[in-house]
Amino acid sequence: METRRLGTDGPEVPVVGMGTWRTLDVSGPDEPARHAVVREALDAGCAIMDSSPMYGHAERVLGDGLAGRRDEAFVATKVWTPDPQEAQRQIAHALGRFGRVECYQLHNLVAWRDHLPVLEALRDEGRIDVIGATHYAPAAFGELGTVMRTGRVGMVQVPYNPHERDIEREILPLATELGLGVLVMRPLGGGPLAARAPSARELEPLAAFGVTTWAQALLKWALSDPRVTAVIPATSQPGRMSENAKAGVGPWFGRDERALVARLAGS
Repeated sequence: METRRLGTDGPEVPVVGMGTWRTLDVSGPDEPARHAVVREALDAGCAIMDSSPMYGHAERVLGDGLAGRRDEAFVATKVWTPDPQEAQRQIAHALGRFGRVECYQLHNLVAWRDHLPVLEALRDEGRIDVIGATHYAPAAFGELGTVMRTGRVGMVQVPYNPHERDIEREILPLATELGLGVLVMRPLGGGPLAARAPSARELEPLAAFGVTTWAQALLKWALSDPRVTAVIPATSQPGRMSENAKAGVGPWFGRDERALVARLAGS
């Protein structure tokens, strides 16, 4: 698994990690299987684990899945509420569960002006490493750019796949200019894009790049943009994280290969 630096001054992180939206929002008898997926991700070197209090049970299930292996993970979670007291509760619960948080993000920019000083104080205390900001909607990318230009965040998390390329216009160039890391959510397009897999014959031109599956092609498509730090696909299926991890090594796609993936995606 290759690594890239999460921004100019950030830590080195593996280029493939794991999201937890929906997939870890379970309870009761479904939890052990999800814990196994977390351990599989760690075994494969996919150490970035991204979660949020917005994701139901996901933070708790992730914390339980990391039992005995917390030091192997790079935890990225979020604060998500307009209520300052609720924000304090969310942050206290996350720090209590994970011990510390490597990357704390302003989720969907909700009340970011209120939460940012709180996260900065925690960073100064050594309880978090990197502060980030996230958003999924292109309509919010102007405000995300404003946050980026404050110089107070070290990374952003945004969607990027052959069907969602809005970040190419402003966010990726700005991240490069400011030396910010970029985590990619929805690298598989949120499901529908990944489900429309091309045939093995159509993927043959990508074999020299270590690609044998459509998911690997999509992950490598995003990672082949050098402005991207890492991708965080979510899965609940055993074996899938090991498969995803194989997209985290070079060689990387050139312009022709990225164009081929975009065509196969119907873009």
